[in-house]
Amino acid sequence: MNAPAPPSLLDRFAAIVGEANALRAPADIAPYLSEPREKFFGRTPMVLRPGSVEEVAAILRLANATGTAIVPQGGDTGLVGGQIPDDSGRQVIVALGRLKRIREVDADGDTMTVEAGVTLAEAQAAADAVDRLFPLSLASQGTCQIGGNLSTNAGGTAVLAYGNARQLALGLEVVLPSGEVLPLLRKLRKDNTGYDLRDLFIGAEGTLGIITAAVLRLFPKPRGSSVAFVGVRDPSAALALFRVARGQAGEALTAFELMPRIGIEAAVRHLPGARDPLVSPHAWYVLMEVSSRRSQAEAESAIESIFEEGFDKELVEDGLRTESIGQATELWRIRESLSELQKPEGGSIKHDVAAPLSLVPELIARASAAVDALIPGTRPFPFGHLGDGNIHLNFSQPVGADKKAFLDRWPEVNATVHAIVTELGGTISAEHGIGVLKRDLLPGVKSPVEMDLMRRIKALLDPNGILNPGKVL
Repeated sequence: MNAPAPPSLLDRFAAIVGEANALRAPADIAPYLSEPREKFFGRTPMVLRPGSVEEVAAILRLANATGTAIVPQGGDTGLVGGQIPDDSGRQVIVALGRLKRIREVDADGDTMTVEAGVTLAEAQAAADAVDRLFPLSLASQGTCQIGGNLSTNAGGTAVLAYGNARQLALGLEVVLPSGEVLPLLRKLRKDNTGYDLRDLFIGAEGTLGIITAAVLRLFPKPRGSSVAFVGVRDPSAALALFRVARGQAGEALTAFELMPRIGIEAAVRHLPGARDPLVSPHAWYVLMEVSSRRSQAEAESAIESIFEEGFDKELVEDGLRTESIGQATELWRIRESLSELQKPEGGSIKHDVAAPLSLVPELIARASAAVDALIPGTRPFPFGHLGDGNIHLNFSQPVGADKKAFLDRWPEVNATVHAIVTELGGTISAEHGIGVLKRDLLPGVKSPVEMDLMRRIKALLDPNGILNPGKVL
C-alpha cells in the first residue's frame, strides 16, 4: 500500500481488538518505535494489541485483503531492527504482549504450552512451579517474550547444554499471512510424517507467519549447581580449559563464558556494587557453571576437578568457586551487563558472530588487529559463549574519540570483521538474527541457491508481501 492507511481502514482494524487495544496517540505508540540500542526508529499509524489467536487471524485476513503491511512485535528486545516498522508511517505494528496465557503445564510429559506474549521469566517460573526447568536464559528475560524468542531462534548462556530456542520447541501455533491458523501444537518428540513445517517459522523473524503459541520442552531441575570464575592468559588458554571442563563434567557443563579484562574494568566503573572478583587482574576470564541432576556435592566436585587439571596444565592463573547463590548471581550480573556497560564507554560497534570452536582464538586475534589497523586505538571488547563458538565481537571507541565519527564507520568495521568470519567458515549472525541490520549482508554469506529458495518460500506463504516487509530479505 503506497498511500497512508485511510481512517476508515484503521477503524476496521481497531474494531477487531477494541479501541482500548488499538493505540493511535503518538505518546502511546512511541515505546514501540525504537529498539534497545536506539539504532532503528520507525513510524506507524497504529499499534494493535490482540488478545487471542482469533484476533491475530482477523487482523491478518484484513491486512492481506487490503495490502496493509504488518510488523509483529514481541518484547521489543531484538537488536537488529526486525521488530521496528520503517519510516513510511504505513506499517501497522501487531504487539503480542496480551497473549499471556500459559495454556498447559504437563510435568509428566515435560512440556509446557504457552502463548507468544508470555515473558521468558514467566515461562521459567511456571516450569519451576512444577519442579522443572525451562533452560533458555537471556539477559532480557524479564521483558523478552516467547514468541520473539522463537521468531529469532534466541540463544543465550545455556545453549552449550540445551541448544537454541529451536531445540526447545516441540510445536507451534502460527497465523499465516492469509489469516489461516496453522495448528502445529504437538507435544511429540518423534513425528516422522513428512516436512517439519515448524522449523520454517522458528528464526524467520515474523516474515512467514506470526507465532501465537508454542509447546516448550522442560527438563529435570538440577539438584546442584556450582559456578567458578577463572583468570586465564588468553582465549587459547580459555579454549583449552573448555576441553578440560567438558572432559571432567561432560553434559553437566551448562555454561562457559569468555570475558576480557576491559569488561571487568567497565563493570567496576559503571555497575553499581560490582567489585573485581579476583585479587589480581588477568587479561581474560572464564565464567563457568556445572549443574548436577544428583547433588550439590557432585557439582562442586566437578568444578574442583576442573580447577585441579587446569592448574596442572598451567591454564588457570587464578580463580574462585562461588560459596553462595548471591556470589554466583553477582558474577552472572557482571556477565549479563557487558553489552550495556559499553554505553558509558562511548560508541560501540557490535558483531554477533560465531566460528568453528577451534578457530575462535584466531578470530578474536585477527579481527582485533584488523580493526585497530583501521581505527588506531579502538578498544576490543569481545565476550560471549565460548563453549558454542559464539562471540560478541564488539569494539569500543578510542578514548577521547568523537562518538559519531566512530559510529559512522560501523559498515566499514563490519565489513572488515565479517570478511575474517567468512574466511574462517563462521557466521555473521549467531543468535540475534538478520532483521534490517544484516539484511544486505545476507547474500554475501548465503549461496545463490539458498537465497533463491528463501525468496520462493516467502513468495509462496506471503504472496502479497504484507508480513514484516524489508526484514531478512
